[in-house]
Amino acid sequence: MRKVSLVLIGAVVGASAAGMALQPRSFFGSVAEAAGAADTYRQLNLFGDVFERVRADYVEKPDDAKLVESAINGMLSSLDPHSSYMDAKAYKEMRTNTDGEFGGLGIKVEMFENNIRVQGAIDDTPASRAGIRAKDLITKLDGQAIEGLTLEQAVEKMRGAIGTPITLTIVREGADKPLEVKLVRDKIRLDSVKWEVVTDDIGYIRLSQFNAQTFEMMSKGIDQIQDKVPADRLKGFVIDLRNNPGGLLDQAIAVSDAFLERGEIVSTRGRNPDESQRVNARPGDLIKGKPVIVLINGGSASASEIVAGALQDQKRATILGTRSFGKGSVQTIVPLGSNGAIRLTTARYYTPSGKSIQAKGIVPDIEVKEELPPDLKDKEKDFDTKGEAGLKGHLKNGDEEQSGSSAYIPPERKDDKQMNYAFDLLHGIQSNANFPPQGKTSAN
Repeated sequence: MRKVSLVLIGAVVGASAAGMALQPRSFFGSVAEAAGAADTYRQLNLFGDVFERVRADYVEKPDDAKLVESAINGMLSSLDPHSSYMDAKAYKEMRTNTDGEFGGLGIKVEMFENNIRVQGAIDDTPASRAGIRAKDLITKLDGQAIEGLTLEQAVEKMRGAIGTPITLTIVREGADKPLEVKLVRDKIRLDSVKWEVVTDDIGYIRLSQFNAQTFEMMSKGIDQIQDKVPADRLKGFVIDLRNNPGGLLDQAIAVSDAFLERGEIVSTRGRNPDESQRVNARPGDLIKGKPVIVLINGGSASASEIVAGALQDQKRATILGTRSFGKGSVQTIVPLGSNGAIRLTTARYYTPSGKSIQAKGIVPDIEVKEELPPDLKDKEKDFDTKGEAGLKGHLKNGDEEQSGSSAYIPPERKDDKQMNYAFDLLHGIQSNANFPPQGKTSAN
């Protein structure tokens, strides 16, 4: 199997993911190289003139640092939806998410009526051990009112060094008065993988994102499933990538490689031909040829599409669900020391068959649409993703661009048509010409 290294491919941008590769390149060096033309110097002089005029004459004294940051962000965001500037704080948050662990409480939260509402507590964390419940309202942190803070600011206050204490003031339904809950921060792992054995003979693996822990955790899940179910009884695996916005590039490659013995996984092509790269699988199928069904929908983007595209093109898995998001570009993260980093689109990626999914997405081998329950019919637009093709300023990809599809997943498994259809295929209750996938696996 491929050794996993710290290379990135996905930070969430709305419903999409920005493919990324972390490289310690010199941003200012590249600007200097590009500044040889006289026209470039004239444009930089124009920027300096405007900057000085704003500083001197704007009705209120502006913050110089914010002016520069806004100028940089405007330059980058004008390129495409995924290029942007991250200040030091945003860059740190991005690294926390991709590293997959941090010091904190283990609470999933959302904004609700000027307070923070708990969506749930992660198992075996300070929050779960203290009895924090879904729908609890957090109104104060160490005595300071939440009101006036953004969700990001509140989350930052709840995170911190391992072993440090914090007191939450909680309003709970049915409680006569607010509760004071004291917790001690601990190491929290962002679980990107969940697994279970379904009906005693199917391995189900859910990948919610691709962080630094994903391949390791998925491998652990596969081992545990195979320990529980004898090989002669194990029907196969369902890999659920629905609403997975992406993550680390090396993790997408490693996850794909886990199911392949040979063949190309992905290729990337930048502006300079000599920067093109092609990645091939190495021998070693972790599930020893067992059937694989991959679930995707309109919320499956970037790294998810790399995995789905590789397994689809190599005829290793059947892709089931609806058209994916269509995020087919790669972003390089360029650190700027204490000033944060920039996220810059540097390449497009291609599936093994040479297809670019940019603004087109992965088309499933078997299309199965989820049905919205009657009480959500009037909110159908809330679940339909625009897809990459619907993002203003996206990289174009010919005349056959396609919008995304629904990102709705029923909360109850019994109502989940896509998942249950996959289980029925593995059990032989349903049949389809595209399962198992037909054709030879290419060896590149």
